[in-house]
Amino acid sequence: MRLDFRPRVLHVAGALLAVSAVAAGCRGTRDDASVATTTHAATQAPLRKVPLVVPSEIPPGERGDLVRYGRVVATRTSEELPDVVGSALHCSSCHLGAGTVAGAGPWVGLTQAYPVYRARAGKMVSLEDRIDECFERSMNGKPLPHDAKPVRALVAYVDWLSEGVPRGAEVEGRGFERLEAPPVVDRAHGKDAYEARCASCHGEDGAGRASERGEYLFPPVWGDRSFNVGAGMARLDTAAAFVRHNMPLGATERLTALEAYEIASYVIEQPRPDFARKNDDWPKGGKPRDARY
Repeated sequence: MRLDFRPRVLHVAGALLAVSAVAAGCRGTRDDASVATTTHAATQAPLRKVPLVVPSEIPPGERGDLVRYGRVVATRTSEELPDVVGSALHCSSCHLGAGTVAGAGPWVGLTQAYPVYRARAGKMVSLEDRIDECFERSMNGKPLPHDAKPVRALVAYVDWLSEGVPRGAEVEGRGFERLEAPPVVDRAHGKDAYEARCASCHGEDGAGRASERGEYLFPPVWGDRSFNVGAGMARLDTAAAFVRHNMPLGATERLTALEAYEIASYVIEQPRPDFARKNDDWPKGGKPRDARY
């Protein structure tokens, strides 16, 4: 199958992603960016860029304990929250380095970016709302009350990562790097490229690879234990940008934009869980062209 696109420069920001993108940090593509940020960019000077700096020391006391637990939740999400998460994924499956890697959905500076308007929700959302979106979509699970310890811990962890970032500034490497969409994408080529470049880690069946104890070393990218169709990573542009700049892990030779788009096209069209509330998305319009549904 060949997919035709008009060439354009794409701005991709999160999942939970994840998705971001808790995907975007936890932002989606440009279509889901904040109205406030978009208006600012259109009418004022560009946001001031600041370097991505990860704090070196976790604070003492109860706050430090909560920050540490937040990092555990980020890196062992499915194991830590088996009654919440329906997938075998972790937040860090998309937000690499537990949200600390530039160009891979970092969470540094996210505290200052929320609340934010999201077109997919059609309203302003808080950081807690965004975390729950990722639980429901990227983790194919269910939301938690905002005062639940895992949510408070993730917020505390993001707050700690965001220390020192001034409000109104944008952290370098936020979201995913810009990617220019190729005019034509061949999904059959994507299958071949996936088998050559991705299957050794994620499996020919896309089911990922687990340790003898059942803990996933490489996440499933389709199937019942992967993200559902409502996740940001189920969108072609988001998935292609992530693949282009972050996969395969540790590779010395990067994929081309065309290879990334073709691999992403193949992966996102494989079977995966549905999202029951998908018809409620983009209630005020603005549905992006690469949405899965």
